[in-house]
Amino acid sequence: MLTNLKHPNANVRIEELSNARRRISIHPIISDLAVSKKSCETSYPLELIELILNIQGPRNLCDEISRDEDPNYVQACLEKDLLAYLPKDCFSNKNLLDFGCGAGASTAILARMLDKTEITGIDLSKKLLKIAQARADHYGYPNIKFYCSPAGDKLPENIGTFDFIVLSAVFEHLLPHERKNLLPMIWALLKPNGILFLDQTPYRYSPFEGHTTRLPFINYLPDRLAHSFARKFSARVKSDESWAGLLRRGIRGGSIREIMNILRESPDKPVILQPNQLGIHDRIDLWYAGYAVSITNKYPSVKRIQQLMKIAFKVIKYTTGLTLVPSLSLAIQKTSS
Repeated sequence: MLTNLKHPNANVRIEELSNARRRISIHPIISDLAVSKKSCETSYPLELIELILNIQGPRNLCDEISRDEDPNYVQACLEKDLLAYLPKDCFSNKNLLDFGCGAGASTAILARMLDKTEITGIDLSKKLLKIAQARADHYGYPNIKFYCSPAGDKLPENIGTFDFIVLSAVFEHLLPHERKNLLPMIWALLKPNGILFLDQTPYRYSPFEGHTTRLPFINYLPDRLAHSFARKFSARVKSDESWAGLLRRGIRGGSIREIMNILRESPDKPVILQPNQLGIHDRIDLWYAGYAVSITNKYPSVKRIQQLMKIAFKVIKYTTGLTLVPSLSLAIQKTSS
């Protein structure tokens, strides 16, 4: 049985498979529609597929579904970025905040992975939260609830406190003033001895800016020059795109110094933890086991490059003491000063 969903930019074909699964294929109508993933298989019902299509569009439909269902995508990062620091049992009967949960892929993964943990998702977009809630309803997860933020630099009222807070691929999308205003508010929601996890955040000073522009050395340019350079040389940036728009897309990443300087203004001392679970011994191992592996599963041709990068990072660490990785995966504990 075939179902065709129409969209102004593409036709979406859905084929019924065995075991209540469906194959989605996207056929663009307009020539310049850049579809990140043109086909996928899913267990989602037609109503949820259509909801994602209407809100996210055909360009992101299969990618959004894969974020939740593909174990080698977001799940590969989240599992390593949390469980490399603490065994799963440490999350049982605790509260966890998934800040910037978007359409709820990370929230659904966390709810499966930590089925004895109460998960709260927060996002600024009501439309994305509509998808997130539909996902939770589809799975029937009892340990999820969602709140909408009133503004980019504010939090919902009366949401309580949390043992763990996760910012997964979120920090880089916060504007500079939002980082300074919002991060202390988030930190204040964390209970004493609680842990803030920031993962999948591009490193601000990486030689290659792979998140927004995919250009080399742009991280070292002043904002004005970086803006001009991105608009002129990046195929991913429009010629009239604003600097504020690029910042929202995540062009400037984050750094440990920036994050810790913001948190140190709190009376509670932030302490960076070191990963020591799952055979992972440092943040280089963590980057390679999580983020790098998810990238190589998506783009197999870069596997050898990622392996060579790991070797180079280890050499730098052993000779200089510096840990340099393209993306940050941090666990920061809140301790009394």
